[in-house]
Amino acid sequence: MSQLSRRTLLRGGFGVAAIGGIATLAPPAFGALSADQVNGVIAPNPLIKQRADPFITHPVAGMYYFTGSVPEYDRIALRGSPTIAGLATATETVIWRRPTSGRMGGHIWAPELHRIDGRWYIYFAAGDAGDVFRIRMYVLESTLDDPRDPAGWVLKGQIATEWDSFSLDATTFEHKGNRYLVWAQSEPEIAVNTCLYIARMDSPWTITGKPVRIANPTRTWETQGFKVNEGPAAIIRNGRGFLSFSASATDARYCMGLLTANADADLLDWASWVKTPTPVFVTNEQTKRYGPGHNSFTVAEDGVTDVLVYHARDYRDIVGDPLYDPNRHARVQQLNWNADGTPLFGIPVGNTGA
Repeated sequence: MSQLSRRTLLRGGFGVAAIGGIATLAPPAFGALSADQVNGVIAPNPLIKQRADPFITHPVAGMYYFTGSVPEYDRIALRGSPTIAGLATATETVIWRRPTSGRMGGHIWAPELHRIDGRWYIYFAAGDAGDVFRIRMYVLESTLDDPRDPAGWVLKGQIATEWDSFSLDATTFEHKGNRYLVWAQSEPEIAVNTCLYIARMDSPWTITGKPVRIANPTRTWETQGFKVNEGPAAIIRNGRGFLSFSASATDARYCMGLLTANADADLLDWASWVKTPTPVFVTNEQTKRYGPGHNSFTVAEDGVTDVLVYHARDYRDIVGDPLYDPNRHARVQQLNWNADGTPLFGIPVGNTGA
């Protein structure tokens, strides 16, 4: 099989040309922001350098755990701390390395760590040794209390979806007694790179029923460089379910969008999800934060304050393929809420909240 670059693989829809040019995105219009809304920093920024697709758990037995993509795309590593700020200097433990050949021997992307029914699960995407961009979704399981112990981890296998195609960025959440998986996938006959899908789960590594497409990149801000919806993250607040996601190429055009559903709605009905027409988190020239995205959510040590976790670069210009630029740093800042109960993402803050 010929070696494909991610740029070739993700070009708009299997031979459909990607939209050319770079759109200049203005920061979302939220009205007046107070200083604490803009600069509500939970920990020093960047929190962890050269960790893309950052994921921080909610506290489990008094501990936060962090994982993310490493620049080498060859392993999954975890670190833990009683505080979010402590993750910056916590020891990092490699809990799994890709095999030297065969399946999962290619690029390892975007791990997420979840505690489900007293066990730990890591959802990640992996290519093959012979084709590093043959990306599919996989699950690891550990029955040990401490997920940083490599001895506990065993591979449960690939997450099988309706199509055996490019798929990544699996995340999971529970709502009203049901567990859901949300992910990004290239659907055959859809002339975009990846859409977002949701399905109910019947185990932490299997889905049941027909996947439902809930987001398709159609707007200008979703189709810069590539036609992409990816990196979903769920948060349920104020009677609604919110799914943030990332869009466009992984350079300064990368940005975040938002899907919203009523918490009492059928989450498996595509019509339940409404996409905010403009991006909610974008590059900011004043703070020198470029390409913010692939976020997760956690909560501060007070158990109340919501925290946005994301990556961004501190420069716009990139030499070569952005995928191989290592300087997407993990960052955190306070997630605020509008009076109508919707999330107020604000702007990506500068170092130390400047």
